[in-house]
Amino acid sequence: MSCRIRGGWRDRRSSTGWELSGVRGDDGRRRGHEEDAVEQGSAVALAEVIGVLEAAYPPRLAEKWDSVGLVCGDPAEPVTRVLFAVDATAAVVDEAIAWGAQALVVHHPLLLRGVDTVAASTPKGALLHKLIRHGCALFTAHTNADSADPGVSDALAAAIGLTVTGPIAPKPAVAVDEWTVRVPRADTERVLAALFAAGAGGVGNYRECCWQVPGSGQFRPVEGADPAIGTLGELEHVAEDQVEVVAAPSARAAVLAALRAAHPYEEPSYHVTECAPLPTGLGIGRVGALAEPETLRTFTARVKAGLPETVWGVRAAGDPDRPIRTVAVCGGSGDTYLDTVTRLGVDAYLTADLRHHPADEHLRAGGPALIDAAHWATEFPWCAQAAGIVEGALPGVSVRVSGLRTDPWTVA
Repeated sequence: MSCRIRGGWRDRRSSTGWELSGVRGDDGRRRGHEEDAVEQGSAVALAEVIGVLEAAYPPRLAEKWDSVGLVCGDPAEPVTRVLFAVDATAAVVDEAIAWGAQALVVHHPLLLRGVDTVAASTPKGALLHKLIRHGCALFTAHTNADSADPGVSDALAAAIGLTVTGPIAPKPAVAVDEWTVRVPRADTERVLAALFAAGAGGVGNYRECCWQVPGSGQFRPVEGADPAIGTLGELEHVAEDQVEVVAAPSARAAVLAALRAAHPYEEPSYHVTECAPLPTGLGIGRVGALAEPETLRTFTARVKAGLPETVWGVRAAGDPDRPIRTVAVCGGSGDTYLDTVTRLGVDAYLTADLRHHPADEHLRAGGPALIDAAHWATEFPWCAQAAGIVEGALPGVSVRVSGLRTDPWTVA
């Protein structure tokens, strides 16, 4: 993976892995080359940066337990520089401030668990205070970036040369209701307007969508009826339109109330069909294929070359000579999906944070070979993906991927 990143860090791939450019500061940590920095870009509001990120990584895709989005910062403040990293560590925060970034975008939430305080005397509170004092916002895209298309595991798959065919755990498309309503032709526009105002007729980025066909309706009012059209006891024929619109299930009460209020009939003719949820390209992890089969030993070397080097390294479990063609990948901790990848029938599964007993039991049950890499390393490729998305949407903004290794392990 190579990526043109304006304003600092260049991520270069070589046969030996990721080469993170930069120089070491007095504290021994790598810093970006200031001579590589471009002039300050055109300022946009932080809200525009957030809009681009949330369009790419919709918050609705986040798991219920997760915490994503803007952590600190004023959406109205101007932004010319955005730094991307996996973790908001003290060193990364210092790098963002030293570079003059007005926004730091990270994958891992700084405040995932409930907190009682963000006092400057606490480690996380100190980071937030420093960011706020220096006018640098903090934004998180976590499991919403995991499930997005493209997302974290797409970047991981690209780094090791996989052609992606779909997610490990697909998220179905949001189910919608289809409303079919029959209305006298003279009242069609009024009824449609009421349905649209109640939230019906939205499809993606389109509004006021409907299907409409003419027809003929009939009814006979009987004792107790109060017909808007026709006479008690007589068969009535009316030129009507049949209109069809979709709406979210959550809008059912509002749409029904609007229909009853706008329709001229005492008893409107309608029915609601609950549509089935359909699979999408969204979801955790990715399944893909290599161009040609190779042994587990060779594939493990491929992974090692494709990811940034860490003390943790890359290790594999299984027959070293086992042929590998189809592969599942999950950036970050992925042992939750061991049974899933077994059902998918892939040859190998690449993820992070695999534990002894689950891995052993998985292999004893005949599951795919396992490749375990450092958590940070499997998610780092996403930083360039996210930076590229912002750069493509807001070309006046300078973006940089932090080259600091935030993997916590330091000695092998």
